[in-house]
Amino acid sequence: MTFQPVIPTSGLVGWRFLQRTYDAQLQTFSASAENERETQYFLENIRNVRSAEDLVSDRRLLRVALDAFGLEADLDNRYFIQKVLSDGTKAEDALANRLADSRYREFSEAFGLGPGEVRKTALITDMEKIAQKGIVARFESAVGESDETMRIALYAQHSLRELAEQTGSETKKWYDLMSLPPLRSMMETALGLPSSFGQLDIDKQLEIFRDKLAGLTGSEDLSQFVSTQAIQSLTDTYLARSQIAQIQSAVSPAQTALILLGATG
Repeated sequence: MTFQPVIPTSGLVGWRFLQRTYDAQLQTFSASAENERETQYFLENIRNVRSAEDLVSDRRLLRVALDAFGLEADLDNRYFIQKVLSDGTKAEDALANRLADSRYREFSEAFGLGPGEVRKTALITDMEKIAQKGIVARFESAVGESDETMRIALYAQHSLRELAEQTGSETKKWYDLMSLPPLRSMMETALGLPSSFGQLDIDKQLEIFRDKLAGLTGSEDLSQFVSTQAIQSLTDTYLARSQIAQIQSAVSPAQTALILLGATG
């Protein structure tokens, strides 16, 4: 039986507990018999994959591969994923380049099975990194079964820093963030943006995102999140706003006011 992460409560208190116990919980989760079997199978067999069809035809391999990029929901979308892989990313009209979610592009690039690309499935170091990413992603998914906000917060701890460290303009980084559903959701909540926000013109969304982030942190640049402290501050704001929203959906405005007054008293 796979180890289930322990989260005693929601909100910032639960987050602090998860932070303190993260390394120990992840290690226990990783060492479960099921995860060890799947990791070993992946590393022993991925080197034999020479085409997109090879990868999607092996469900066990594909599960680990998709997990690593947070795309586990596509496990049964075999022909779609085969197209993402076989198109690669070099051509402008490749499927991965036309999808709004940039995780598909990262997924395709990681295996190098498209035209003119160097196949990476035989590179053991690269595949070991993907296997480890798969473990981390499955742990985050298991956390999400108890609390989806915690899952997004965990995802942001590494993905937001990776985004901040990318080369390229700040505008490109913003568009990349907007194409990553978990990070976008976190940023919208932390900045207090309404659910209808996504219906605006994309350039207007970018303008509002930048303005709101500058109002919260003093800078509109995503490069600030190379700092652990900056990520932590944004995460705390996200979790606090999420908890307030949950309270408001469960009780009346008057009760919410009393709860918040009691918390500050």
